[in-house]
Amino acid sequence: MAGYIEDRWLKKRPNKETGEREKTKYYGQGLRYKVAGIPGVRAKSFPDGKLMQAKAWKAKAEHESSTGDYVDPRRGDMLLRDYVEQHWWPGRTDEPSTRDPMKSRIWGHILPLLGSKRLREIDASALRLFKAELLSRVEGSAHVIWVHLNTILEAAADDQRIPRNPCRSSRSVVPPRKPKGKAEAWSKQTALAVRAHLQPRYQLALDLGVGAGLRQGEAFGLALEDIDFEACVIHVNRQLRWTAAGQPYFRLPKGDKPRDVPVPPGVIASIRAAVAQFPPLECELPWRNPEEPETELEARQRRPVKVNLLLSTSQGKRIYYRTWNDLTWKRALAKAGVIEIAGTKTEKERQGRRRIKPVYESSRKDMFHVCRHTFASVQLEAGESPVTLSKWLGHASPNITMEHYAHFMPEAGARGLQAMSGWFEDHSHPVLPENSLKLPKLVIPTQFSQLSGVSKSASDMKVKYKETARGGLAVNVIEC
Repeated sequence: MAGYIEDRWLKKRPNKETGEREKTKYYGQGLRYKVAGIPGVRAKSFPDGKLMQAKAWKAKAEHESSTGDYVDPRRGDMLLRDYVEQHWWPGRTDEPSTRDPMKSRIWGHILPLLGSKRLREIDASALRLFKAELLSRVEGSAHVIWVHLNTILEAAADDQRIPRNPCRSSRSVVPPRKPKGKAEAWSKQTALAVRAHLQPRYQLALDLGVGAGLRQGEAFGLALEDIDFEACVIHVNRQLRWTAAGQPYFRLPKGDKPRDVPVPPGVIASIRAAVAQFPPLECELPWRNPEEPETELEARQRRPVKVNLLLSTSQGKRIYYRTWNDLTWKRALAKAGVIEIAGTKTEKERQGRRRIKPVYESSRKDMFHVCRHTFASVQLEAGESPVTLSKWLGHASPNITMEHYAHFMPEAGARGLQAMSGWFEDHSHPVLPENSLKLPKLVIPTQFSQLSGVSKSASDMKVKYKETARGGLAVNVIEC
């Protein structure tokens, strides 16, 4: 059924006596032209003098209705903040490890800058201003925040709040670049110095990072039953995580990929020594999510897991990563000369005493993840395959491994440079790569014929064929 335009000020049929259309009771009141009758499209009215605009909107709406692309602009009147809080966020089912940092970035940056805008008002101009303000507030995480905004607007387009996602359709707006910094590794001397200044019960953490490439949460979640002492293999089956509210829980390693990492006997010996000196801690925690389950399925998915953790605090508790980073790791870094003490701060009075604590220099590149970088650098410098290393590190593909650690490969670029330099050192004898095909002579087999003549130039080659006497396979050799 096609749409129509109704003139609300004049009656549809003319007067039989005068032949003119009579005025309705709405004459001179409100919007005059009403476009209605288009399937799936709400009626829309236009003021007096805008008949051509009404006809154009009707044609556009009819076309979009027939193709299924129609989006009512009035659905985009909702504020971005209201859409996120009432429609988008309640439908998310992310685990705490993903949800908490995502919520922090959305409520900390996206909603303060764009939350008061209506969805239909977020265009290329608004995105350019948002990007400029975002880059003035944050540095390394601007790319991730932009990805969250793109996800929100993509959902708004799917919900038919806006016709298209402006993050994708705006050609003049380039997303913030993802920071590309080369991973830095420690030398053996630095790693040993930091290890020496860690408390003995925590030295195993560094051994697991440098010797097996474990992430911090994987090291803190490693259990005695995950170690195959005979085969010298560590089974990385879980990591210890914490919610923003400080609730601990277990979950699969990053990417939901358990993995096996072969380790040298020295790492196994370190584990044996730690187990003998500091007995493992029996720990039972929820799986995937520490919140109370609301359904039977969630109860099964979050069923607690009991393991014997290799690493624990001196109070016999699981390790909280923030406290460990500030009080244990940074202190060892400072004593080893890796970072400096930036100042001091006085804690609140407790039991009549006040403690003065050092404030350490901020150095993201020297946090626990540097142990994983060191493991990768040692493997690649020894000539280990990036494919194998990718499996040990738990990367989704070797491409990720190469993107992060290609600069650790021995003589990266030097071999090609050395081969090419040979082309210019001696012009009389071009140097071919070792695996290239060398053709001092070209052997051509022919069936029932013999190549008897070749001209000097390949472009004007003339070949004469001569039948063999017996019709067998003849082979001729042409000097190149």
